[in-house]
Amino acid sequence: MSFKDKISESYTKNFFKKYGDRLTNIQGNVLSVKVERKSILWIFNKLIATIIIKPDRSKAVVKCVYKRNRFFKKPDFMNISQGNLVIIQGLKPDKNAKKSKKSGEAVSIMNIRNLSTKCDLVPVDDGGVKTAKKIQRIK
Repeated sequence: MSFKDKISESYTKNFFKKYGDRLTNIQGNVLSVKVERKSILWIFNKLIATIIIKPDRSKAVVKCVYKRNRFFKKPDFMNISQGNLVIIQGLKPDKNAKKSKKSGEAVSIMNIRNLSTKCDLVPVDDGGVKTAKKIQRIK
């Protein structure tokens, strides 16, 4: 095992130790998207994207928030339209932390995979997304 492999393995092990119980992924249709971009003195750029999703086979809705801050360059965000089928990978809110007004019960987004347009927020090099096919059984 090379040095690079050891470092990446220890990084993933520590990440799962810290966030393992909070990791979640949500698949469903987008109900609404709100993207806010703010610039402070042309130096500090903020991006806050709020997405509301209705998961498959569920009546509930889930609020997801993507926040990025960047100096000089504007942070990037992908095009998402209402009705797109997406998979959101993120972290559930911490049970012990205080709830703020803006992101009280929101899932913080780490990655978005848009299955309608087949693009990712953070590119992942896997063989592609395979969704479960519905099988109709006849007796």
